[in-house]
Amino acid sequence: MAGAQQLLTLHLLFDLLAAASAAAMTVIAYRWRLEAAGQRIGEAGAPYAFALVAGAALGGYGLGTLNLHISGEPGVGRSILGALAGAIVAVEAFKSAKGIRGSTGLIFVPAFATSVAVGRLGCYFSGLSDFTYGTPTSLPWGHDFGDGIPRHPVQIYEALAMAAFLAAAILCLKNRAAFFMRNGFYLMAGFYAAQRLLWESLKPYAAVVGPFNLFHVAAFAVFLYSVAMIAGSVYERPGKPS
Repeated sequence: MAGAQQLLTLHLLFDLLAAASAAAMTVIAYRWRLEAAGQRIGEAGAPYAFALVAGAALGGYGLGTLNLHISGEPGVGRSILGALAGAIVAVEAFKSAKGIRGSTGLIFVPAFATSVAVGRLGCYFSGLSDFTYGTPTSLPWGHDFGDGIPRHPVQIYEALAMAAFLAAAILCLKNRAAFFMRNGFYLMAGFYAAQRLLWESLKPYAAVVGPFNLFHVAAFAVFLYSVAMIAGSVYERPGKPS
């Protein structure tokens, strides 16, 4: 019991560290390159923020908990992918109702990548209780999460993938790359979804469609969204980066 409590505390510490790191990254990016993107969020007002937070909360806890129950695990779950998908649905619905065009998510890109890169370390150190570990593997970097079975450290795979994306995003922001300034959020969403599609095949979750689990389905939907939005932006008149 004491060990489980220590793991829970460790996970909470990494969650707090991820939130603090994401907040710091947002402030730095805003002052450095994303003031215009931040101002656009301000113009959308409190209803935009409410839609974002409500969508992320519903999607995060909803998808996370549903996956647990489908996989035969009790309790309430949280899902980063679910939070992203929920926020996208809520914000896009809000933008459609208000007639807001173009991307409004660039300001969130550094924060999201940072949050995942740091937060997944908490999942890794929490062991089996977190239910985010991978399937058994004979690869030399397989990790024993406490049951004597070397498993894919999928949390580390995801943390490294998003850290690499963050480095690329910072470089694009430094150079004010026009395509990234216009489509940065969609690129982030698409990249995150694509790497999740890979790692989900290395997780012990129950399948819902053929060999694919619930997160496969959600990741594929987010990936299609990102592709459609990037394709659509190509035909819009170039404007102020958002």
